[in-house]
Amino acid sequence: MKTYHRLKIKSLSPNHPIKLSRTIAQATNLAKKHHLYRNLNLSIAVDSWLTWFEVIGYTVELEADIAAGRHPTERNNETEVILGDRLRHALLRINPHISSAALQSTIRQLTALPKQNLLENNLYLHKLLTQGIDITYIINNQIISEKVWLIDSANLLNNDWLVVHPFTIVANHQTHQLDAVIFINGLPLAVLYNQKASAINILKNNQDTLHKYIQNIPKLFFYNVFLVVTSGNRANLGTLTCKSTEFLPWYTIDGEDFTHPQETEIDVLIQGIFDKRRFLEIIKHSIVFEEDGVSYSKKLLRYHFCTVP
Repeated sequence: MKTYHRLKIKSLSPNHPIKLSRTIAQATNLAKKHHLYRNLNLSIAVDSWLTWFEVIGYTVELEADIAAGRHPTERNNETEVILGDRLRHALLRINPHISSAALQSTIRQLTALPKQNLLENNLYLHKLLTQGIDITYIINNQIISEKVWLIDSANLLNNDWLVVHPFTIVANHQTHQLDAVIFINGLPLAVLYNQKASAINILKNNQDTLHKYIQNIPKLFFYNVFLVVTSGNRANLGTLTCKSTEFLPWYTIDGEDFTHPQETEIDVLIQGIFDKRRFLEIIKHSIVFEEDGVSYSKKLLRYHFCTVP
């Protein structure tokens, strides 16, 4: 069993200084399990980032295990992009007093989206993630209003953190397989696209590939917060509207230069971006949408964090 060292963040509030302590975490047998499904050349790099997700507290499910019945079936079929049971259970944990009517209305609002435009739906869902959903319904001639939260930023344990690798989606009679999709409470909030380790440039052709995914399976990206592009041990981060030059590495785990010399770009990015509290802070404070009168652009504000080596 492999041992990993990572920095534990005591506080991320701007009003309190960050206190850091190095903790030791042990990974599970995920790398050995994954090795059964991938050849040796690919598994060396892939196992590393999958294991880091486990180290920071995510459940990692291999699609082969799901197909073999070693994990519960997450979807009714491969056309679905939301994990319905995980979403429902998370909503009940986060909103323990939610009524059945409010629960059903919330799920409808998350699945029957009001727009056809990708970015308009993405903006709509971003507001739901950050502001919650106001539900109004009538019972016995009385108007009832409830606020339903999709994510619990105060109690991280109330949320469901999952990585599925790979993730297969069927759309328009075509099958697409993404390297990894990261779910919070059953919602697909991040996508990881892995180029071959031999690629000369991590950004080469990635924009066309990602745009192809977005065009062919837009409903997956309605919920997307950001995209990660990797090549071997390199990793860049961007949003749905980023140009190739706007996909950039992430150089810090905790906001300061405390990374270990042996940690790679993908190690740092996963620990820095997908740390549970950091992930939620980025969603709430660092994603902005700009409108030029014709269309929206989505930006990740990086100045809150040290992203320059």
